[in-house]
Amino acid sequence: MADVNRGNRPLSPHLQVYRLPIPAVASIMTRITGHALVAGIVLLVWWLVAAVSSPQAFAAADWIVRSWLGFIILTGSAWALWFHTLSGIRHLFYDAGMGLEIENAKRNSWIIIIGSVALTLLSLIIFFIG
Repeated sequence: MADVNRGNRPLSPHLQVYRLPIPAVASIMTRITGHALVAGIVLLVWWLVAAVSSPQAFAAADWIVRSWLGFIILTGSAWALWFHTLSGIRHLFYDAGMGLEIENAKRNSWIIIIGSVALTLLSLIIFFIG
C-alpha cells in the first residue's frame, strides 16, 4: 500500500534543522585541514624547485609567493597546520581515554579553534618582526 503522506513529511535530521555539535565540527575541520595543507605544500615545493631551476623560474614563483594570493595560501596553511597539530594532540588524549566526556570534548574543541587562530597570529607576528 502506498504512503500518500510520504512527500509531506520532513526529512530529518538535515543541516537546515540540525546543528552540528562543536566536537563534530572540529572533527570535520581536522579532515579538511589535512587536505588543505596540500595547497601550501605545493606552493612551497614549487618555490623551492624554482629556486634550484633558474633565476627566471624563481622570480616567477617568488612573485606568486610574495603576492596577496601567496600570503593568503600560506597563512591559511599555517592555520591549517596549527589546527591539525592541536587536533592530533587531542586525539592522543582520546586514545588514552582522556577527555571523552561531552563537556570536555566541547571545551577541547574550542581550545583547538581558538588556539589555532592565536598560534597562527603569533606565527605571523614572529615572521614579520624577525
